[in-house]
Amino acid sequence: MTKEEILSAFRYRHACKEFDTNKIIPKEDFDFILETARLSPSSFGLEPWHFVVVQDPALREALKENAWGAPKKLDTASHFLLGLTMKSTLMKWDTAYLQDFMRRVQDLPEEVIQGKSKFIEQYQKSDFELTDDRRLFDWAAKQSYIAMGNMMTAAAMIGIDSCPIEGFKQETTEQILKDKLGIDTDKYGISYMLAFGYRVVEPREKTRRCIDEVVTWK
Repeated sequence: MTKEEILSAFRYRHACKEFDTNKIIPKEDFDFILETARLSPSSFGLEPWHFVVVQDPALREALKENAWGAPKKLDTASHFLLGLTMKSTLMKWDTAYLQDFMRRVQDLPEEVIQGKSKFIEQYQKSDFELTDDRRLFDWAAKQSYIAMGNMMTAAAMIGIDSCPIEGFKQETTEQILKDKLGIDTDKYGISYMLAFGYRVVEPREKTRRCIDEVVTWK
């Protein structure tokens, strides 16, 4: 792709509020979008995310009550995704999960795992002071948002619209995830919702501050 084609995708992308219910995203296209999330970067490469694609109408209906920013998207989106983030029970430096992750997924030798664990401990305890469960979750959520951005950009590159959603009650939504979707909320919390589909209304021209207002060179 040329630079102009890439920028065109960024200009095309907008927070689509309503989708064409007659158009369904092909499986191969949505698999492509999910793959860009899977390949996204994260701090220490720890991948602190999980994505739940909610297609069941009854489950979408259950999410509506506590997701004030999502009803029209839940009704019309071709695909509706929940972006989950790992909690401290998985992401704290000394958890068995991280040890297994470095061994099983990252395929690191034991001496490297020991060194990396000490480095993550220092980072969490002093460098970023991730000293309580909420701080650690918010730090991990920052990584999950990288995956969200990549999914939206990838979708725009192939002509698919999206809308990121934070308009929901976090605690009560997590209770729904636990009760109706079988999510272990001791391990995962919800960071965002993300709707995908095809626009029914063309958006107005994108507005942004000029480059001189957002970039400083020294």
